Amino acid sequence: MNNIHKDAQIGANSKIGNYVTIESDVVIGDDCVIGPNAVIISGTRIGNGCKIHSGAVVGGDPQDLKYAGETTYLEIGDNVTIREFCTINRGTTDRYKTVVGNNCLLMAYTHIAHDCILGDHVILSNTVNIAGHVTIDDYAILGGGTLVHQFARIGQHVMIGGGSLVRKDVPPYVRAAREPLSYVGVNSIGLQRRGFDKDVIGDIQDMYRQIYQKSSNIANGVTDVTELFAKTSHRTQILDFISQSERGIMKGLTS
Repeated sequence: MNNIHKDAQIGANSKIGNYVTIESDVVIGDDCVIGPNAVIISGTRIGNGCKIHSGAVVGGDPQDLKYAGETTYLEIGDNVTIREFCTINRGTTDRYKTVVGNNCLLMAYTHIAHDCILGDHVILSNTVNIAGHVTIDDYAILGGGTLVHQFARIGQHVMIGGGSLVRKDVPPYVRAAREPLSYVGVNSIGLQRRGFDKDVIGDIQDMYRQIYQKSSNIANGVTDVTELFAKTSHRTQILDFISQSERGIMKGLTS
């Protein structure tokens, strides 16, 4: 038997499994599938074509002691898959919403805390835990068991190895691994799969080689990249990400 509030809005052709709870002020788009025992809490907005598997809790209250019951939201895009026992919390008065973009895959037991912003095509492997106020850009992939510190930012097309602790910001296009988390190369295979030209990939590799290996420190590396490389969209994205980082970016390999 389901517990679906009469004011919940459920789109055309959406299927609801057994023992599902859907509270008031919930909007679910068309062609969604909600698995058995899932719970969808007030303030949740779900796009079209989403799949929410058994036992997921979507739109729960923020786990923040400053939260005092304000009206906040969780916004989920189209074609998002949320696997078994995921938990996703709504926002607080910081951003008033948590956002998951389009075409994301959240594997089993992942947790996304309050005020996080995930872009499109993000993949969180099993048991990834994301603290509050984290931003993850498009096409980032986080390996299983990764933990992300609050307020951290992860750039687009990043690949992070399983079991990592993300304490600093991770700039776009890179692979990150080890402890402490470090630059271990450019995510060239991922970029190839997404249609990046080999010359562009080579240019990105040369920029990060300058930042992390040839220059004496990251600040000097940024200056060197600015002076040595032509202005391109990927150069702008790398330099803007680094200059806007509030936590500082991860370091290069030290051994």
